[in-house]
Amino acid sequence: MAYATLRSLRLRPTVASRPLPLPRRHVHPGSYQPFVPPSPASLGKPTPAKDYKRTRKWLRRLLYLSLTTGVAYGIDTQFYASSLTRTTRTFSLGLLVALDYKINFRPNPPLASSIAAVHARNAERLSDLLRHNGGLYLKMGQAIAMQSAILPPEFQQMFSRMFDDAPQNDWKQVEKVIHEDFGKSPEEVFGVSFTGEPGKGVMERKARASASVAQVHWARLEDGREVAIKIQKHEIVQQLAWDLFAFKTVTWIYSKLFDIPFYSLVPYISERLSLETDFLNEADNSENMARLVAGEPRLRDRVYIPKVWRDLSSKRVMTAEWIEGVRLWDKDAITRSWRGGWRQGSPGCHGTPMDPATSKNTPLNPQQAMAKPDRNHWRGQNNRGGLGLSLKDVMTTMVDLFSAQMFLWGWVHCDPHPGNIFIRRKPSGKPELVLIDHGLYIHMEPNFRHQYARLWKAMLTFDNKTLGEIVKTWGINNADIFASATLMRPYRGGDMSTQRGIEGLSKSERAQRHYEMQQAARKAIREILGDEKKWPQELIFIGRNLRIVQANNQFLGSPVNRVKITGTWASRALVESPDLPLSEKIRNLGQHVIFRLVLFSSDVFFWFTKIRQFLHLGGGMEDDIEAQMQGMAKEMGVELNQNIFEG
Repeated sequence: MAYATLRSLRLRPTVASRPLPLPRRHVHPGSYQPFVPPSPASLGKPTPAKDYKRTRKWLRRLLYLSLTTGVAYGIDTQFYASSLTRTTRTFSLGLLVALDYKINFRPNPPLASSIAAVHARNAERLSDLLRHNGGLYLKMGQAIAMQSAILPPEFQQMFSRMFDDAPQNDWKQVEKVIHEDFGKSPEEVFGVSFTGEPGKGVMERKARASASVAQVHWARLEDGREVAIKIQKHEIVQQLAWDLFAFKTVTWIYSKLFDIPFYSLVPYISERLSLETDFLNEADNSENMARLVAGEPRLRDRVYIPKVWRDLSSKRVMTAEWIEGVRLWDKDAITRSWRGGWRQGSPGCHGTPMDPATSKNTPLNPQQAMAKPDRNHWRGQNNRGGLGLSLKDVMTTMVDLFSAQMFLWGWVHCDPHPGNIFIRRKPSGKPELVLIDHGLYIHMEPNFRHQYARLWKAMLTFDNKTLGEIVKTWGINNADIFASATLMRPYRGGDMSTQRGIEGLSKSERAQRHYEMQQAARKAIREILGDEKKWPQELIFIGRNLRIVQANNQFLGSPVNRVKITGTWASRALVESPDLPLSEKIRNLGQHVIFRLVLFSSDVFFWFTKIRQFLHLGGGMEDDIEAQMQGMAKEMGVELNQNIFEG
């Protein structure tokens, strides 16, 4: 005991000499177990090492897909003018739009605030597609724009922007087209020089105008002729087949999806669009129209068709006479006072020299010889002058021309928008209308042409029996709607139900009403198309022509009674047509005299609107008709609130 105490005291260090404490060790409280390897049974089932085969497999697939896509895109871009890419883009967007409407076209859309919002976003998608794809897609957009009145307002606003100039191709692409078609360079084909070589003509590399399919270059040939060389964009030929295939496929899907029977019209539309890319066909149309105009005394001194130089034209290149004139949309330049001299016409019109220097036999200086002269001398100081023409004379000539095409000749120019019409001043002070761009024409067989003339007479005399008989043979179920679309004014010769307005309805009731109106619009289209096997396909483009002429008249302030002039030509054609027997012509002559008396009431209304317009108490006749059409269309679920040339 003493020994133990002594030993503990001896071993206990003093405070001064006590060492620093060692780190604490945590010992498991369990009993001591010797370290031994775990038994195989305690480890469970063995797991193989990860080899990442699935990851590598998908990475390889992604790599192959990327390489394949890249190669396909490169080949498509370099050799097929991006045709496959554009078609894929079209199908993708078409599927997206179709699904959007299938899900959201109902009174209270689950994925949109309203039906109008669904229309707006899909119109924007379609606009982006048309502009991004370009080429024939822009041409299709312009074709639809002329009939956009049957579409919702959001689509009307989008399509009104389809008339902007398209971007032009660079000069290398232009040279390539010329060389492929003629086997020669532009210098050899047209006899021009870009370096000012003496005795050679000149040509501008930069296009004066560019559209969806072609662009136009100015040139002066060796013999002094000034020509407009229309050159098709190089990629159009490669894109044509794919674009038409996409158009047909998407149209077929939408016809089935939305139950609108218009797919049978697609082959005819595709054929017309395809012919627009054949410039030899355009040259044929131009020469044929020039011959018809020259043979009609009432038009030959008022309408001019530019000459085509066949030896300098091919399927993708057309060389025609260069025209100096004022576009139809420049209303101020047409009407401002003339300052070009007494008994003088505008440049190039009926023997009037293009340049004052030419009339004095003064040669052009070298700088003038290398570029197109600026021919604005007739406008006077500060370009304040104009052609000094009457809008009534201009518009009368236009309506006369297109009425003769429909009822007398059966050859109809279907693209008479303001960009394709020049106005010139003759030395007599009268207007001359120059019609260009003859790519889109339709031919009306004599029997159909006579039916169409009788249809117009029936509509203007409220002969509902004849009207019903004619449209029935065409497979149309609703004569009144079709007559309104043809006249471009409301026709209520038959029974048309009116519908209660939306004033005083709740928000949910308004949504339901809007949906019902959209459904009514679809039904109205089906009634117009009726039996698609009987429906005359030419009516698609005739309606386009009528709509553009009506819009031109409205744009110029309704200077003429378009309906009366057109109806008069329709009745007169049934007397003058060489395809009718003499007995029928004599009978039609008696009816024509009575018909002219009936049209007197139309003149009374026209002059009433002119007086009101003069007193600034309202718009012209076309404005009144437009307002009436808006009201009638609203009853059928269609909102007409966009002028065709807005934007």
